Amino acid sequence: MIGRLLSALLLLWIAGFVTFVAFLPRPAPGGRTDAIIVLTGGPGRIEHGLDLLRRGQARRLLVSGVDLSVARHEFQAQFPVPPRLFACCVTLGQEAVDTRSNGAESAAWIARHRVRSVRLVTTDWHMRRARLELDRVVPAAVRVYPDAIRSEPDLRVLLLEYHKYLLRRLGILFGF
Repeated sequence: MIGRLLSALLLLWIAGFVTFVAFLPRPAPGGRTDAIIVLTGGPGRIEHGLDLLRRGQARRLLVSGVDLSVARHEFQAQFPVPPRLFACCVTLGQEAVDTRSNGAESAAWIARHRVRSVRLVTTDWHMRRARLELDRVVPAAVRVYPDAIRSEPDLRVLLLEYHKYLLRRLGILFGF
């Protein structure tokens, strides 16, 4: 009996992992939103968010999870943005240290700026967990459009993220 249960759990885990990998989120189609939220931590994320802002796809941009040691002028030197656009429309969020706190930082920013639609930018393998955290803390009336940056993650990254996602879902199920 225990052997069958363990076998069923293993098959369920394998099917879940295959589904997780086979259906990684994709880039969002074009379209305007009130704001863009970029989660730091992967190549191409910030550049993509800034490009969308430059093209007028949103009025504001939050970069969530910027290290406390990064000053605005250093960020601007690394990611060239016209000074007027940077001054009016880019917020460097420096409160988040992980995906869960990215959600909290983003939710506070969304409320402060009365955002009703947001494009969430992160890497494809990270999107499910990022979206899970954001959806938990923003009002249901806020529309979140996932805009995944395509990547070529190795098996280690995929396994790690799949397990983080499963553990977070379990944590939510048990009230954490």
